[in-house]
Amino acid sequence: MKKDEDDSDGWIKMAKDWIHNLAKGRSGIETQSLQHLHSIHAQRGLVRCNFIVPKSLSDREGNWHGGAIATLIDIIGAAAIVTVVGNVNVSVDFSISYFSTAKIGEEVEIEAKVLGRQGNLSSNMVVIRNKENGELIVAGKQWMSALWYFLWL
Repeated sequence: MKKDEDDSDGWIKMAKDWIHNLAKGRSGIETQSLQHLHSIHAQRGLVRCNFIVPKSLSDREGNWHGGAIATLIDIIGAAAIVTVVGNVNVSVDFSISYFSTAKIGEEVEIEAKVLGRQGNLSSNMVVIRNKENGELIVAGKQWMSALWYFLWL
């Protein structure tokens, strides 16, 4: 298939399969984070899911650990881009603003949207809110580049 052809249905499936396959891994923060995802919805340019904060990804005060949040933003943001471009990307610019926190056992909603593309670069925004009260917890923005591009450098 040519790079410019639209196979968004196949790419949506690829994004969801990629998340599920990462979740089946045996170790690592990616696997731990993804095992607590629920209700994954994907369409072209958008991924939504719910997440329940586990004790294993919390800090000493029982808050969802910032590094675990960043990992999940990176993965879900990349999955949103897969629904548009059809391949896994790597982060080349990543910024996160933390507004609030979530405690162990709380459920959050995660929404990743593709903002645009420019050449080999794609941009997304990921927003995480408390599911119960809608409070903004985190907003992240990324620029990602096609993984195949870095294989040739």
